[in-house]
Amino acid sequence: MTQTDPFYSIARSTRDQIVTAQLKIKRSTFTCRLTHAGTIDAAKAFITAVSRDNKTATHNCWAYIVGDAGQTCHCSDAGEPSGTAGKPMLNVLTSHRMTQVAAVVTRQYGGVKLGIRGLIQAYSESVEAALGAAKKVRLIQAKLVRVQVPYDCNDPLLNQVRQFNASIVDTDYKEWIVHDILVEKHRVPDFIQMLTQFEPHGLKVLEKSD
Repeated sequence: MTQTDPFYSIARSTRDQIVTAQLKIKRSTFTCRLTHAGTIDAAKAFITAVSRDNKTATHNCWAYIVGDAGQTCHCSDAGEPSGTAGKPMLNVLTSHRMTQVAAVVTRQYGGVKLGIRGLIQAYSESVEAALGAAKKVRLIQAKLVRVQVPYDCNDPLLNQVRQFNASIVDTDYKEWIVHDILVEKHRVPDFIQMLTQFEPHGLKVLEKSD
């Protein structure tokens, strides 16, 4: 993977904020609940709520990743042997380039020990199953570029903007046209270079976000 690879999150829905998947492995039941979590506080609140609602369960193990590029993550085995639950869950989320997401796997013990490898597999597969059932959305890291352009250059500029898959989020039509354009972060240098062809005709870059 490279720094330009996209990140993904769980689609937010007003009808159903939680994606659930359940597996039964050697009599134990593993239920993964997955949700969008835009902040650490949101992730912690979700984990607390699921753990409270399932306080009689054998374990409520969890993992979360937040940040626009997965900068912050944490996990817990919640009583399972060290490294057998939270970390495998987190690894699955990371391998799918997920962020702004929280997962809790609730285990109801069925009387048969799974061993270290069995636990790692069970918790990993639970998160994989939930991700498979979830609607994922691509997160785009973008920067805002504000340009001032004369009217006779506007159509050629818009054709170039479309080729960069950039989005015009606001336009002001006065003596000049001013566009606020969102450009994928890794494409900004090429986008700025493209704009130079219009500078002899009066185009100016008024602002570029950090």
